[in-house]
Amino acid sequence: MEQNFNQQNFNQQNQYQQNQYYAQGQYQADPGYYNNAGEGGVFQQVNTLMHEEVIAKSFLYMVAALGVTAVAAFAAPSAMAKILMANPSAIYLLFILELAIVIVSNIAIKKNNAVLTAILFTAYSFITGATLGIIFWAYDLGSVGAVFLMTAGMFGAMAVYGLVTKKDLSSIGSICIMGVIGIIIASLVNMIFLKSEGFDLVISYIGVAIFVALTAYDTQKIRKRAAYASPDMAATLALSGAFELYLDFINIFLRLLRIMGRRK
Repeated sequence: MEQNFNQQNFNQQNQYQQNQYYAQGQYQADPGYYNNAGEGGVFQQVNTLMHEEVIAKSFLYMVAALGVTAVAAFAAPSAMAKILMANPSAIYLLFILELAIVIVSNIAIKKNNAVLTAILFTAYSFITGATLGIIFWAYDLGSVGAVFLMTAGMFGAMAVYGLVTKKDLSSIGSICIMGVIGIIIASLVNMIFLKSEGFDLVISYIGVAIFVALTAYDTQKIRKRAAYASPDMAATLALSGAFELYLDFINIFLRLLRIMGRRK
């Protein structure tokens, strides 16, 4: 029964991370909020120092969010499991809460409210960690660590590529966003109707490829936004980029864990 409970939570968390990524992408498709036309046209390209600071802080904030997630994954799952065992439907309330955080975060980013964005990002990271901690109970801890290192390697390689490549990755990003929609639909169909382990693995393999490509695209997008951002939006822009990268990392990790993780 515990194994089924963990598997159900894994599928639900996996599916919801996709939905949240897509929700987060709603404002990404419209970069107009960070280019204010003004009387003299768009802002001039900011200096190299601020450009590099935004990129560096995006990765720094993402790593900090992963740290919050890791702490929550080890500190909160026991209490969370008791709540979910007593009331399994409570997990849907958590998902709704996370979705609400994403929506409000988008609003805060558009209003250039860095403080609120940071608070919401931290809360989201903690809730994600608390729910992931329950999933980890079904897997060997060494296996979880190995998958994390593999995820970090893949993520790091694609992030570097996104920073240094001269190729415009916009078309790849658009295809990947459509791919995210496709795997969301496929996952829902499989979860509700097919309930096929094999099909779930196929979706996971495709998901890894999509989110690995999105890592490069999102990194390049942060670089481009930083080059044309106004100085007063630097903090908010870094947090926005960190949130995107965080979602990429979590999605890659969840899918690799589904593919390669060793169950207890």
